[in-house]
Amino acid sequence: MAVTAKLYGLFLKSLANKEIDLDNDTLKVMLCTSSYSPNQDTHQYKSSVTNEVSGTGYTAGGKTLTGVTVTYDTGTNTLTLDADDVTWSSSTITARYAVFYDDTATDDPLIAYWDFGQDEVSSSGNFTLTISGSGIATITAA
Repeated sequence: MAVTAKLYGLFLKSLANKEIDLDNDTLKVMLCTSSYSPNQDTHQYKSSVTNEVSGTGYTAGGKTLTGVTVTYDTGTNTLTLDADDVTWSSSTITARYAVFYDDTATDDPLIAYWDFGQDEVSSSGNFTLTISGSGIATITAA
C-alpha cells in the first residue's frame, strides 16, 4: 500500500495565529497504532492524538526532526516541508500512522500525518520513515 500524507486542516490556523514557526521551532514525529482515528477537521493539538505506540526502542512523544527545511518551488507553486529521515533503531513496534507536530509551542500544534495504509512492524530492527526528498507535506498555491 502507498503512504498517504495529509495536513491537519487546523495547521493553517495555527500558522496564521503564529503558534508554529517551521524554520525555528522543534518539530517532532510520533507513531500511532491503527486505533488512532485522525480527524483533519477537528484535531489541532497533540492532546487530540490517541494510541501512541509503545515498545522497545520507542520513547513517548516520538523523535525530534533534524534538517528541517521549508522550500517554495515557483515552477509548481508548491511549498514543501522536508526533514532528514527518522529511524528508531533496534525497535520492536507496530505503527499505522506517523504524526508530525510542533513541540516548541505551548499546546503542541499538529502539522500533518502519514497513513501507512496498513500496520508497519519492526521486530528488533530499524523502523525508518523516509522523509528526505519527498518531504513531510506539500501545499500548492492555487
